Amino acid sequence: MEEITLHQPAGRSWGMPNLSPFCTKLETYLRMADVPHKLAPMKLGQMPKGKIPYVHMDGQFIGDSQLIIDELERRLGAGALDAGLSARDAAVGRLARRTLEEATYFIAVFARWKLDTGYSAIRGELRKQVPAIVLPILRRRQTQKLTKQGTGRHSTEEVMAMGAADFAAIAELLGDKPFFLGDKPRTVDAAIYAFTEAILGFPVDSPLKAAAASHANLSAYRQRIRERWWKDLS
Repeated sequence: MEEITLHQPAGRSWGMPNLSPFCTKLETYLRMADVPHKLAPMKLGQMPKGKIPYVHMDGQFIGDSQLIIDELERRLGAGALDAGLSARDAAVGRLARRTLEEATYFIAVFARWKLDTGYSAIRGELRKQVPAIVLPILRRRQTQKLTKQGTGRHSTEEVMAMGAADFAAIAELLGDKPFFLGDKPRTVDAAIYAFTEAILGFPVDSPLKAAAASHANLSAYRQRIRERWWKDLS
């Protein structure tokens, strides 16, 4: 397979692969699947779907982390991470991934942007990348997004409890397996690692972080993946 270019925000904030769990997910997948790639900065005019991450492949820009992974899996064929996966395991993996991406994600946004403690950390980190005057605007947009989506209409206690329940479910299904669906990494592991990292690697304590950290198997899972595919972070 030819080398592809992954476009995303630069930097490894707080020793994490990326501030964005979706960027972490895609880069982790590329490492797990041994897809040749290089990194490049994102540019607003290039984003095919108006969001990150995106890649340059076959002379064109392709957006959305999952659509990119799906296309790469198709090209890898028998060497794909999900090759030979049973229909049941594929369904379980999809439900887990969609829970994290379509529900837990907004809880993480709440913790980072709506809570003052989270925003203080985000503001300090993003000042390295964007003008400080822009940050209050970004915060307002994020909190408006949360209200429109629905998560922002709940109390902090309710939101944190929802996130805790999500991670409890993931931890229960993970059990004592090395990877979410068994003895080998699958595409879903890129997503589960990314969201576990996004919560446990964020440098601000919260009920959500405490709840995720309370599951020893999740912490060990995160560490296994970091040691195998992210040695450059340690």
